[in-house]
Amino acid sequence: MVEQELKIAIEKMKKDSPARKFTESVDIAVNLKDINLQDPSKRFQMDVRLPHPLEKEIKICVLGEGSHLVEAESAGAARIINKDELDNISREPKLAKKLAQQYDFFIATASLMPQIGRSLGKFLAPRGKMPKPLPPTAPIEPLMNNFQSTIQIRLRQSPVIHARIGTIDMEIDFIVENALNVVRTIEGRLEKGEHNIRTIYIKTTMGPAIKVK
Repeated sequence: MVEQELKIAIEKMKKDSPARKFTESVDIAVNLKDINLQDPSKRFQMDVRLPHPLEKEIKICVLGEGSHLVEAESAGAARIINKDELDNISREPKLAKKLAQQYDFFIATASLMPQIGRSLGKFLAPRGKMPKPLPPTAPIEPLMNNFQSTIQIRLRQSPVIHARIGTIDMEIDFIVENALNVVRTIEGRLEKGEHNIRTIYIKTTMGPAIKVK
């Protein structure tokens, strides 16, 4: 039932969306009910792997040592930071804050994680961007590829979860499958599952919100 209603809403969104000079994103908003967010245990933050990539540029920053530096360059990381540069950023809070704002995901050689936690943790953690640690000999490219299909969902002080699930030029069924994956993931983290969901809306970047009945 949810899948069919999602498809109806997304079809309407596609039909009513005028042509624009840029590719609009498609977002989902899931409004929740009967959840006590004063209780920290009810809040959560997690990565969700979508069935279909979002077809948008993902900016990945790698903080690495050894072979990870070479592999990150070959894999097309947007920014590569070695230990010396990390030392410099650690002494400059403004640089650390800017770094946290500029990139979507971070990967780090595991041996650098203690330093990253001390110096960058207060800038990265609130944004849900603490690096994924890798052992020194682990390949970095597969993880970078996974990020192309990964989004974050967060439930904090407000009982609503927003997530990007596609772009307006994606096939309808692809957007539906991404949306359903997000909804099912959220239900799985809620105490009463679907009964904690009040409403669901779908919208494009500049379009009106369409309620999923």
